[in-house]
Amino acid sequence: MGTDTHIQTPSLSAGDLAELMSSFNEVTAKLENTHTQLRSEVARLNTELTEANEALQRSKRLAALGEMAAGISHEIRNPLGSIRLYTRMLQEDLAQMPEQCSIVDKIGRAVTGLDQIVGDVLAFSRELRVRATEYPSAMILSDAEDACAAELDGFLVSVEIDDGCEELECDSSLMHQALINIIRNGAQASRDNGGQAMSFGVRRDDEGGVVISVRDSGGGIDEEVIERMFNPFFTTRAAGTGLGLSIVHRIMDAHGGSVRVENNTDDSGWASGATVSLVLPARIVQQVPDDGRGQVVVRAGRMSQLIEREPTAQGDVA
Repeated sequence: MGTDTHIQTPSLSAGDLAELMSSFNEVTAKLENTHTQLRSEVARLNTELTEANEALQRSKRLAALGEMAAGISHEIRNPLGSIRLYTRMLQEDLAQMPEQCSIVDKIGRAVTGLDQIVGDVLAFSRELRVRATEYPSAMILSDAEDACAAELDGFLVSVEIDDGCEELECDSSLMHQALINIIRNGAQASRDNGGQAMSFGVRRDDEGGVVISVRDSGGGIDEEVIERMFNPFFTTRAAGTGLGLSIVHRIMDAHGGSVRVENNTDDSGWASGATVSLVLPARIVQQVPDDGRGQVVVRAGRMSQLIEREPTAQGDVA
């Protein structure tokens, strides 16, 4: 006699089904969110890879150009030395002939100008080796300001150093050279625009690095110029080699940093002009404990006034 076996399947109530669908939707949402984050991260990494490849190619091109420039510069500097020597001999022989001596003086000034150009080319082409040491931020800015005293004559210069940025670890000599080039360009742009104010600052960025900024009161910089201004031999002026900013770029590359350029906005309190920022990575920044209040030093010529300010939020533009 057979026995009927009935297997009962558990039934889902409306509440169980709703809970199941809710869990399913929650898992699906998490997967979609993770997928979106992964796509965003891949896009970011692709962008960084592209930028790194472009920087590598630029470094290779600059290195090749530097080797060529160094060879040409040495070939030019040797005859320039001979011309300078012959010019001095002519000046002595023509001491009693003012008109002819004046012509020789012009030749001497032309030789000096050419020698400066050769010096810029050699500075651009030489290998840069960073010898990082701890150095006060205020001294770096002060030394650069003193070296540009002639260009800044009559300017109102403000210096602002955020807490935690009082000491930097960098090659002070190379940083001095970079700042001089930036300050001179900014001062010239300010004078051309009728401005007589500049601002120097040191602050920490969102990634823990340090930004040394030079803000001018010039007429700003066209976007097309910003894209090309660090290319070797590019200049918008009648005189000059166009190597100053290229040298700045190489110096920051050697530090593992970068250079940023942006036009000032009304939000910054400067109606015109541009800000050039030298960005040092966090790994070479000397950490200094926060001691409370920051300082702003406003200089006009040799007169200085010390002004205390409340610390700004991290990432605020100095």
